Amino acid sequence: LTQPVTPDLLVSPSSQDGGLGSECPEDRGNWTGRLDFLLSCIGYCVGLGNVWRFPYRAYTNGGGAFLVPYFIMLAICGIPIFFMELSLGQFSSLGPLAVWKISPLFKGVGMGTILIVSLVAIYYNMIIAYVLFYLFASLTSDLPWQHCGNWWNTDLCLDHHVIKAGNNTLPVNISNTVSPSEEYWSRYVLHIQGSSGIGDPGRIRWNLCLCLLLSWTIVYLCILKGVKSSGKVVYFTATFPYLILVMLLIRGVTLEGAWKGIQFYLTPQFDHLLSSKVWIEAALQIFYSLGVGFGGLLTFASYNTFHQNIYRDTFIVTLGNAITSILAGFAIFSVLGYMSQELGVPVNQVAKAGPGLAFVVYPQAMTMLPLSPFWSFLFFFMLLTLGLDSQFAFMETIVTAVTDEFPYYLRPKKASFSAVICIALFLMGLILTTEGGMYWLVLLDDYSAGFGLMVVVITTCLVVTRVYGMKRFCRDIHMMLGFKPGPYFRACWMVLSPATMMALLVYNIVKYQPSEYGNYHFPTWAEVLGILMGVLSCLMIPMGMVVAVLQEEGTLWEVGVQQASRPAMDWGPSLEENRTGVYVASLAGSQSPKPLMVHMRKYGGITSYENTAIEVDREMEEEDDEESM
Repeated sequence: LTQPVTPDLLVSPSSQDGGLGSECPEDRGNWTGRLDFLLSCIGYCVGLGNVWRFPYRAYTNGGGAFLVPYFIMLAICGIPIFFMELSLGQFSSLGPLAVWKISPLFKGVGMGTILIVSLVAIYYNMIIAYVLFYLFASLTSDLPWQHCGNWWNTDLCLDHHVIKAGNNTLPVNISNTVSPSEEYWSRYVLHIQGSSGIGDPGRIRWNLCLCLLLSWTIVYLCILKGVKSSGKVVYFTATFPYLILVMLLIRGVTLEGAWKGIQFYLTPQFDHLLSSKVWIEAALQIFYSLGVGFGGLLTFASYNTFHQNIYRDTFIVTLGNAITSILAGFAIFSVLGYMSQELGVPVNQVAKAGPGLAFVVYPQAMTMLPLSPFWSFLFFFMLLTLGLDSQFAFMETIVTAVTDEFPYYLRPKKASFSAVICIALFLMGLILTTEGGMYWLVLLDDYSAGFGLMVVVITTCLVVTRVYGMKRFCRDIHMMLGFKPGPYFRACWMVLSPATMMALLVYNIVKYQPSEYGNYHFPTWAEVLGILMGVLSCLMIPMGMVVAVLQEEGTLWEVGVQQASRPAMDWGPSLEENRTGVYVASLAGSQSPKPLMVHMRKYGGITSYENTAIEVDREMEEEDDEESM
C-alpha cells in the first residue's frame, strides 16, 4: 500500500527530509489559559499612572467635566490604535521588530520602539524599587515618616499633630514648614542633599541599590519562561490591585471630610472645555495610560491563537482601564479630603501628582489613620502589583522582539537571553540609585517616551493605512476574525487618530518646557541629552529606510524604495493552516495557481474561516477586473 503524499506545494523546507530539519526554530509558544492574554493586557494598561496621574489631571482640568474630552479622546485615538496594535500582533504572530515584514522599508519604527521601551524599563523598575523600600518600611508598629526628631529631619519639620493642636489653640504658620513624610522621602530615601545636581550624582545608596536588584530579580523570575510564566503571575498581579483599591476606597469614603476631597475631584467646571489644553491633556492621558506604541500590546497579541476575539478584548481592556482610573480618583481624593480637614488647609494645597503623591502626600495621609502601618503596606503593595505587570510587558517586548529576529539562535536560550537583558538594564539603572539619581529619573521620564513615541505611533498608523493599504488591512482582519472593521474604525485609522496624534506632537513641541525637579532647574547639557534621547528613536526610522533600500537590488526609486515598501514574501499568518486565501500562494514551494484547494484537502475540508478566505479572494479578483476595465 502506498502512503498518502503531502503535496510539495505545502511542504516547507524545514519539514522535508534532509539537513535543514534540525535548524527549524523552536515554537514561539502561546498563552496557556483562556484569560492569560486578557489579564496581561489589563495588568499592562492599568499601571501607576491610573493612580498618580489621572486623578490630578482630572481635578486640574475641569473636574467632572474632564470626563467629556477623556471619553471622546478614548473613542477617537485610544480604542482604534489599541485594536490596530492587537490586530497586527495576532495576525502575524511576530514581535515589534519582525512585524515590519508588513513593509520592510519602515523597520526602523520597530527599532525606535525597542529603544523607547528599553529606556522606560530602566527607570520604571527604579520606581518599583522605591515602592519596595516603602513596603519594607511599613513593616513596623510606628511609620518612620510619622514624626519629626529623626536624624534626617531639619528645623523646618512640622508634623500634623502639632498643626492640629495649633488649630485648636493658636494659629500656626505652616507656609515655611515641611512635613515629616517629605523630609523622609527627600533626605532619607533619596538623600538628595548629598548631590548638588544632575552632574553630581554622589554616592550609591546601597539600600536603594538592593531594592533595585530585588525588583529586577522578581521581574526576571516572572518572565523566565516567557508568556507561560508571566501569563500565570498576572492572575494575581492584575486582579489583586482591584481588591486593595476597593478596600482603600471604602476606608477613604468613610473618613470625616472625605466628601470635601471627592467634591474637589469631580465638581464639573464646563468652562474648561473651551480650552484646547484640556483636550490635549485628555488625549495625553489616554495615550500613555493605554500603553499604545510601546509594543507591549502587539507582543501580547502575537502569542494569541489566530482567531482570538481581540475585538471584544479591546473594549473590555480600554473601558476597564478608564473605569479603574475614575475609581482610583475616588480612593485618592477621599483620603486627601480627610487630610485637608485634619491640616486645616484647602484640598489643592495637599493634592499632587506623580511620585509626590505616592511617596509624600499619601504616606502622610496614612499616618493620620488608625492602624496606619497596615494601610500603608496595602497601598504600597497595590503600587507594587500595578507596576510589576507593566514591567513584565516592557521586558517581554524587548525579549520577544530580538528573539523573533534571531529565532534559530535565541529561542532555545530565551531564559539566558532574558537574564542578560535584565542584568544589562540593572547596571544601566545603577545611576538612579545614587544621591542625585532622582534628577536622572526625571530626565528619563520627561524625554524617553515623549515626542519620539508619538512619531512612532503616527508612522505606524500611516504605514498600515497608506502604504500597506486600508483595504488589505481590513481583509486581514476579516480573515482573522470573520468580519471587517466598521466605518468607525476605518475613519479613525485614516483620519481622526493620526490627526489627533499630530496635534499632540505639535502641542508638545510648541509648549515645550525645560525639565525641573522642585526648585532645581536642569542645566543646558542635560536638556540637550534629553532631547537627543527623543530624537534618536525618531532617527531610527530614516536609518532603517536606508538599510532596507540598500538591501534591495536595482535603482534607488524604481526598485529599491518600491520593493522595500511592499510586504515581504513570508508576511502573513505564521501557522500554515491559517495561511488561507491570498497567503497560501506565499507558502514555501508554492507554484499552483489554485493553492487554496490543495490547502483545504490537506487540512480537511472548508471551515467558516476558509469560506471567509474564498470571499476575500473573490473580492480581490473582482477589484482587479474593475481596475483592468
